[in-house]
Amino acid sequence: MSRLRYLTAGESHGPGLTAILDGCPAGLRVDVSAIDAELGRRQSGYGRGERQSIEQDRVRVLGGVRHGRTTGAPLALFVPNRDAANWGDVLAVEAPSAGVPGPERVDVPRPGHADLGGALLYELDDIRDVIERASARETAAKVACGAVVKALLSEIGARVVSHVVAIGGVEATRGMSLDDVDRVEASPVRCRDQGAGRRMIAAIDAAAEAGDTVGGVVEMLVFGYPPGVGSYVQGDLRLRSRLARAVLSVPAIVGVEFGVGFEAAARPGSQVHDPIVHDADEGYGRQSNRAGGIEGGISTGAPIVLRAAMKPISTLREPLGSVEMGTHRPVASRFERSDVCAVPAAGIVLEAVVALELADAALERFGGATAGDLAAAVEAYRRRIRER
Repeated sequence: MSRLRYLTAGESHGPGLTAILDGCPAGLRVDVSAIDAELGRRQSGYGRGERQSIEQDRVRVLGGVRHGRTTGAPLALFVPNRDAANWGDVLAVEAPSAGVPGPERVDVPRPGHADLGGALLYELDDIRDVIERASARETAAKVACGAVVKALLSEIGARVVSHVVAIGGVEATRGMSLDDVDRVEASPVRCRDQGAGRRMIAAIDAAAEAGDTVGGVVEMLVFGYPPGVGSYVQGDLRLRSRLARAVLSVPAIVGVEFGVGFEAAARPGSQVHDPIVHDADEGYGRQSNRAGGIEGGISTGAPIVLRAAMKPISTLREPLGSVEMGTHRPVASRFERSDVCAVPAAGIVLEAVVALELADAALERFGGATAGDLAAAVEAYRRRIRER
């Protein structure tokens, strides 16, 4: 059973997004400015739409923190939507008064979105209900929770980073170190390869001019995560299974791979698996890291490496065909304010969900009612396996 869990609530243009983060150990320092910085990272990146300049996200901590530290109680985090004032009647909680017309119904589903499936599932006449909750705006709440658990992971010496390795068919070199972080963050597309970054920007510009969108690939790396987390005894306990589910929970993510990933299918085993070595001071290790830091469902102590493929944004300025619900009349799809490319921003969301899953797995493995308890348990385990 999960030790750490979170729930989010709220609509894209409603008053704001609420997140409840439960199971966070007591005594963890919470820096509100650090959470705001992560929210700002989510809104950045070349190819984003006009809404990002409107929102300027900031978090309000409503519970679970006192005098800058977690209390052990659930954290309540709230991210206001500054754009909500323009949507009051459309998203009003109360029904319109008798004789007062309600907001215009949305009855044309957009290809690639949850519009049609959601409307059929919940028997809705107005697709607005689906649009508001299925929106990627919800990821701001995920990022707020992720910012908290990144601080928890730092207590055990772990850090989650990401960079963009492909956009619109333009590919960059994979792999990065912590020394590359500043260069990645300085890039408009969060790419460590400056030449590839310029070509990615050109691909985004070309798509914008054509009324189209582009997707790409984000690589995530986790440095300093302890070995021995996860399990092989049940499929859902395998660390790769857990991380894959977390990554695929992010909107528009359509694929995930670990280590050498799909290339492993074309290589001989001698070029896929990692020879085991032993050092008198460090203990067991691997000569290489083609497995991406996870073997048999268990972390090895090497950097965890995984990549996520993001499809192009579904909302197009040059719309695809659709049908009007009810009449079944063929029409052009609708356009709502959107991005041309959100791959750089997706990296920050992916960092958050990976951090949340790894923090939960570490708490399951090592326990700890306080952040200090967790850190001490991890260090004790590291000492034990070095001596084995």
